[in-house]
Amino acid sequence: MTRRIFGRSLIAIGVLLLLGALSLYLYNSYDADRAATSSAETEEKLSDAMLSAAATEFELSVEEDEAGEVYSVVSLEVDNEGYIGILSIPSFGLELPVLSEWSYSGLKNSPARYTGSASANNLVICAHNYERHFGRIKDLSIGASITFTSVTGTVYEYEVTEVETLQPTAISEMITGDDWDLTLFTCNYSGQARVAVRCKLIG
Repeated sequence: MTRRIFGRSLIAIGVLLLLGALSLYLYNSYDADRAATSSAETEEKLSDAMLSAAATEFELSVEEDEAGEVYSVVSLEVDNEGYIGILSIPSFGLELPVLSEWSYSGLKNSPARYTGSASANNLVICAHNYERHFGRIKDLSIGASITFTSVTGTVYEYEVTEVETLQPTAISEMITGDDWDLTLFTCNYSGQARVAVRCKLIG
């Protein structure tokens, strides 16, 4: 009798664990679809705003990096959020708006500038590992093309030179280095490491 009760308990626990895993999978799928829809809608609005913006609508801020170098960040407001431009990853058919400042809530909708700027050749962009955000950047090939179009219309063309995995605590390694003009990064699916894609400006 005791063995029968124990066996039923194990089965019940197994069923609960399966239901929990299924619920998590369904939520993650829903959240990824929501984020993809939100980014697509914002990218369209931002593209329209970039075409019609007057000079007075751009916001300029001045920041300083870890080495004390000063750089400027130009943004344009869409739906009460500031954006610095549109990131294009042709290998995956992605056109993504990039927020001017990163936050956990903001990353639920769009990639964001972590630090630096395109004009200073030290731009670092972060995003969640959603399928239609940075979930596939680990698969980018060396030499792959990436384009960033600033809100002022300047187009920066990059080439992927390195894809690396870093520990979550390796912040300084993530954002420093003279060899990279653009870095894209996200967490891997387990959340135990970060994937960083390093790029050089080619045009």
